[in-house]
Amino acid sequence: MTLLKDHWRFAWFRRWLISTVVIGAMTSGVHAAPNQVYLDDMTWTEARDAVRSGATTVIVPVGGTEQSGPHMALGKHNVRVHVLAGQIAEKLGNTLVAPVVAYVPEGIIGSHSGHMRFTGTISIPADAFTAVLSGAARSLKQHGFLDVVFVGDHGGYQSLLQQTADRLNREWTGSKTRAHYVADYYRAADNGFSQALRAKGFTSAQIGAHAGLADTSLMLAVDPNLVRMDKLSGFSTPESVTGISGDPKASSAVIGKIGTELIIESSVRAIQEAVDRRR
Repeated sequence: MTLLKDHWRFAWFRRWLISTVVIGAMTSGVHAAPNQVYLDDMTWTEARDAVRSGATTVIVPVGGTEQSGPHMALGKHNVRVHVLAGQIAEKLGNTLVAPVVAYVPEGIIGSHSGHMRFTGTISIPADAFTAVLSGAARSLKQHGFLDVVFVGDHGGYQSLLQQTADRLNREWTGSKTRAHYVADYYRAADNGFSQALRAKGFTSAQIGAHAGLADTSLMLAVDPNLVRMDKLSGFSTPESVTGISGDPKASSAVIGKIGTELIIESSVRAIQEAVDRRR
């Protein structure tokens, strides 16, 4: 009998506690939705209302799942483009961000060339990639977006982004909606950032083309949790073994911020110009 009474008392207390917390949260506004730019974080009615209120530009961020040396996580491109696209959208205003396209062409499956030499890299055929981009863009057009913007964090598929945007615009002739490939995002991450680092005295051998000083510093500025700091030095083996082109030893978030600011500023300017041309 005592056990039953204790059980009843506990059940009553649990119901009271839950109802008190729920009612308190509802009346205090604790769960009020923040200013949102990511479609993934919105309900369909919130997305609908945002478009009706003028948020008719949408960024489709494209990442990739590939090796970046023993010191950087495979999801580098996905995390980076997600965060930076959000910051670009906030600066633009009236802009939302679609989910990241994480599966991209990374090399020939079955071969042992390029990034496919390293465990964890995922590649898909080019036609599958462009089909996903096109399907996403057509979906967004159907929902009322007028400017569909492709930005890519990885160099290997930039021409495919351009081809997809061109194909969609031919298809949408006579429509108010336009697709835009914004090359300035990757140009700033690649050439623009490298030039800025050379002006500060870093060498091309340090900066590198993949997983070196520039690439690693960008990641540290965006999400340092994806970088294994204890593995930044000691790589004397060639790129064919480590997957690193460059020298990441001197990488830092401070250096990376130079690059992220370049990417954001260049992209905001390019997207504004593209939207103005469409109008």
